[in-house]
Amino acid sequence: MSDQLYNVAIIGRGPAGLQAAIHSGSKKAKVIVFGKPRNSGLYKARVANFCCSEDVITGKEMLEAGRKQAESFGAVFLEEDIIEAKSENNRFILVTESGGAFTFETLILAMGVARKKLQVKGEKEFVGRGVSYCVDCDATFFKGMDVAVVGNESAAAAGALALLLYARTVYLVCRKPMISDLLHERLKRSEVRILQDTWVKEIVGANEVEGLMLTNDESLKVSGVFIELGAKGAMELAANLGVVFDAETFSFIETNKKQETNIPGLYAAGDITGQPWQIAKAVGEGCTAGIEAAEYARKLADSERSRG
Repeated sequence: MSDQLYNVAIIGRGPAGLQAAIHSGSKKAKVIVFGKPRNSGLYKARVANFCCSEDVITGKEMLEAGRKQAESFGAVFLEEDIIEAKSENNRFILVTESGGAFTFETLILAMGVARKKLQVKGEKEFVGRGVSYCVDCDATFFKGMDVAVVGNESAAAAGALALLLYARTVYLVCRKPMISDLLHERLKRSEVRILQDTWVKEIVGANEVEGLMLTNDESLKVSGVFIELGAKGAMELAANLGVVFDAETFSFIETNKKQETNIPGLYAAGDITGQPWQIAKAVGEGCTAGIEAAEYARKLADSERSRG
């Protein structure tokens, strides 16, 4: 087990973590980024409508480019998950899955949120080829198509309503709507086709999504399925550090405009701070967190040198 002191630790290999690494590194901070790129929600996605990028590119391409940029500023990448995090004597100690221990002056949490899965046949196979976990991110790819949204709660209902602006036909597949009366009324007045008291048994297709098999033995012909079961953040590490979450859902980390949490030296950026789950937001927050974390580490080091 190694015990090494670095300036900035970043947990998360998505756009927020990468941008934080770029800006921390550009400020001459010693940076390590933990995580596996395939765990990023962007990895299998397609990227469009992103500022200054005219072409649709893959998320994998964007993540690889971000890593190269961060490495050019001296950032080090370790493809390991963190299994333990604690704070001692104004330092953050992270333990990796292989048993390595690293000590940091400041920490940026950018691990995103974990989307709940349906756990049905075809779901994993068609991610990025018709299966999506984010209406806001991917709705534009389904213009004029027939799509389905799966879920019982407000995220699914709101997603179905939003998709009416793009899709030809929108189905809402749910066991039982568990939503507010106002949202229920909006659904009933809309053109969303509600399929109640059923669920998805299988997602079918050849090279991409072509339809759904439902538990009531009906089949549904669609080109896309949005799985909106809510999002559970990777909050265990944050909770162990004493981070404050949002009071309404207790699902996201609260930060100020500097991306500071309630813990000095601890920052958060990207999806883990709440919606909208967009690359542009993640990059902006990562930029701010990276700059602020590097500056915090510098001031901490200066203070300790002056005392010594």
